[in-house]
Amino acid sequence: MTSRYLAIDLGAESGRVMLGTLEDGRIALEELSRFNNTPIRDGERMYWNIPALLDGIRVGLSKAGALGQMITSVSTDAWGVDYALLDSAGEIIEPVFHYRDPRTAEGEKAALARVDWPTLFDETGIQYMLLNTSIQLCAEAPGRLAKAAQLLTIADAVNCLLCGVARIEVSMASTTQLYNPRLANWSDKLINALVLPRSLFPEVVDSATPLGPLKPDLAAETGLAKLNVVASLSHDTASAVAAVPAEGGRWAYISSGTWSLMGLELPDPIITDACREFNFTNEIGHGGSIRLLKNIVGLWLVQECRRAWAAQGNDYSYADLTEQATAAEPYRSVINPSDPRFLSPDDMPQRIADACHETGQPVPETPGAIVRCALESLALLYARTLRESEQLVGWRADTVHIVGGGSRNGLLNQLTADAANIRVVAGPTEATASGNVLVQAIAAGAVKDLAEARQIVRDSFDTKLFDPNPTDAIEAARTRFDQL
Repeated sequence: MTSRYLAIDLGAESGRVMLGTLEDGRIALEELSRFNNTPIRDGERMYWNIPALLDGIRVGLSKAGALGQMITSVSTDAWGVDYALLDSAGEIIEPVFHYRDPRTAEGEKAALARVDWPTLFDETGIQYMLLNTSIQLCAEAPGRLAKAAQLLTIADAVNCLLCGVARIEVSMASTTQLYNPRLANWSDKLINALVLPRSLFPEVVDSATPLGPLKPDLAAETGLAKLNVVASLSHDTASAVAAVPAEGGRWAYISSGTWSLMGLELPDPIITDACREFNFTNEIGHGGSIRLLKNIVGLWLVQECRRAWAAQGNDYSYADLTEQATAAEPYRSVINPSDPRFLSPDDMPQRIADACHETGQPVPETPGAIVRCALESLALLYARTLRESEQLVGWRADTVHIVGGGSRNGLLNQLTADAANIRVVAGPTEATASGNVLVQAIAAGAVKDLAEARQIVRDSFDTKLFDPNPTDAIEAARTRFDQL
């Protein structure tokens, strides 16, 4: 039997509408539309261009309708922590702030004046980051909060605009640092302590929850008269991890893209002092599973370097930069990718050079040397993150699965295998869209459970194996890295 589903997959650089077809135990994906996700910049302020995203989504839905095929459902996944405030008419209150907007500095002061960090973690199990929803909401102007009737995360807001039903799916709720995984509900304790209106927070639903049919006007516009909207896994990382082609229980994952989300899949959260001190997070996946992970500044470093060089007239492709990095001298200099200086956009090559200079290391001067420094530093951070997660659970992983767009970077995959001294399996690149589609299929009864979904992924996509090759140079670089 053949079944079809639409995945609206919104990432930090672009969005897509993907058609997923399930047939004979395999999944095939077709990109119907792709559109840029370019933030609006107003001086230092940064906002998301939601109308442009919605225009791109409508184009993709119309292309799906033009196929004339029976499509079961649609669901949206997107990055975590950001949100839209909706007024009483269900309209989005502009602007929709970007997590890199500098208002988070004031939000942090306001949040920590009301609730200490140990309490934030104990209530939610979520790692400390300036961009958390809890921090952002404390930076909101009182007038905006007073005008708002409801808060929805980005993916859940799109689902609501498609069908009119306002819910937040649990994988996304768990990223907000306002959800208590032990109570399986919003943390009224934190919401009250942070002086946030409780009425803003809608019902939290499980993954694979049907929401309702497409709005009549959208159905008429797109030709998708019988399309249902499902809360699949709203958080893109949750979707990606659902499509990790793993077997057995002792594996780690990296969802590799602008951010690198690295961790383990567990049955229960780990909310301990050690977990808080390591700054790991407990996010919820399909079926109530826990993603014990750490958010790491990933290929953002390379993306921002590429953008800076393009502004100077050197429009390198990612393949060009990887080739130049491969040819560059290994382990000359390392940086700490978690340094807050690397969170902000603009002039990333200079920031990397400055960090190397300040720590008495050779300053990388060519694009290849700069990218090599960034990738080697990321690999060393992955290795340390893996060891920390293993300390928290008391067992060793035997494989790291790297999924998402970053899994195409063979140099970073090999550097990761070498630095962590572990086998790396790279692929699929389309993990997020695959997970979104497969959880919709679970909702429709076409796939039994997550184990069957992962078998479908293994049968549908090629992966590439990277065996570790540890060297003395890596150990010397690790010593320098650990001192940063």
